[in-house]
Amino acid sequence: MPSSHQKIPHYMNTQKATFVQRPIGDLIPVSRNFPYPCPQQLVSLYGHATIKDGSMSNKNPGSNENPGSNENPGSDQRPITTRIDGRVGILTFHRPRVMNAFNSALIDATNQAMDAFMNDDAVLAIIVHGDGRCFSAGFDMKESAARGISGEDEWRDVLTKDFDFIMQFWNAPKPTIAAAHGHCIGGAMELLMACDLAVASESTLFGEPEVRFGSGIVAMLAPHVIGPKQAKELLLTGNDRVNAQRCYEMGILNRVVADGDEMKAAMALATQITSAAPRSVQMTKAAIHRSYELAQMRTALLEALEIDIMIEADESPERLEFNRIRKEQGLKAALAWRDARA
Repeated sequence: MPSSHQKIPHYMNTQKATFVQRPIGDLIPVSRNFPYPCPQQLVSLYGHATIKDGSMSNKNPGSNENPGSNENPGSDQRPITTRIDGRVGILTFHRPRVMNAFNSALIDATNQAMDAFMNDDAVLAIIVHGDGRCFSAGFDMKESAARGISGEDEWRDVLTKDFDFIMQFWNAPKPTIAAAHGHCIGGAMELLMACDLAVASESTLFGEPEVRFGSGIVAMLAPHVIGPKQAKELLLTGNDRVNAQRCYEMGILNRVVADGDEMKAAMALATQITSAAPRSVQMTKAAIHRSYELAQMRTALLEALEIDIMIEADESPERLEFNRIRKEQGLKAALAWRDARA
């Protein structure tokens, strides 16, 4: 191997990083086992739509479905859509009827889409946003309750998958940008913080309300992004109506824009990034993340994940009551009970 090739240390991932030869000529860290070398075309993934060069298809193999059909938009058959605009990959959460809640189908489809974007040398940056009235309400509480998960071992399996889903946006060698609107709550806010850059419309509301119903934080990124004082205010109060301007002041957002302009702002940032030298961009991102690695961020995140596993397995009285009301009367009633306790 030529001496000019230097191994860049891996950054946060629950799996051991490997190093591979990239077409750009350098060794870079591979997170979540992104397969390299990269093909030139975006893989068309079963279960969600892929748009490239103006054409769209969400056909299943052997299906007579019309390409680009938007039939039953709230179904889990197509929990995300993807497209490529120039050199930018765009991933859209597509469960608008349930506020783009993260269920297993959406998580699996997102993982596949991110793999595909990492595999496509034409894609130099990724934007993630939500369809419908919001970015996302976070992890799907209804699906979680229906699973009947109990005990630390079962929770460890589930939460590790959730953790990896969020952290792939941090770990991705290519820059990631979140464009939020409406609501960005719980796990969705953690995912936004995992992205390299984030923009939001001015009316967007944020929050991590987990402590208010006996739950925990999957990816404890807030202390590393905004510092301990701000993180404690955000996480210990469980306030889920933090406005975009306040998030900008805390350092969570790079831009706050007029409602409806969040994707335009995200694309402007992405265009600046993709106009730069890809090797320099990716190596600079890795160098920034190396500083967090030296500060033991990865160790802190994994220890915080273990604490979340204990919290979820604990089944506190507040959690049991919240879930009882949600099951018997619906989520709105459970949220009303939670808010009445404030």
